[in-house]
Amino acid sequence: QVQLVESGGGLVQAGGSLRLSCAASGRIFRINTMGWYRQAPGKQRELVAAITSGGSTNYADSVKGRFTISRDSAKNTVYLQMNSLKPEDTAVYYCNALHWGSDYWGQGTQVTVSS
Repeated sequence: QVQLVESGGGLVQAGGSLRLSCAASGRIFRINTMGWYRQAPGKQRELVAAITSGGSTNYADSVKGRFTISRDSAKNTVYLQMNSLKPEDTAVYYCNALHWGSDYWGQGTQVTVSS
């Protein structure tokens, strides 16, 4: 089993920045892709950004140029640096890890951007 614990959410004004962290623990052999998803009220969960074990990244169009995903494989930790935040970025952000073919999820962290 793999446990994911997120941190770093909060309330910020539009134009501000936040940095999310997600640390994986447990019986970890090799985590492939790690990523961040978000879910706003009344909307489906959507991919924000993902990073493979080789460092390849993928971003949602809505966050390109503003968000940066990074990863410390030695610490099994993934980060999401969010700059130029907009009110539409308000959502619960979930960490995801793909480990030996299974998906694992964190409990979520709230990000609220005020206008």
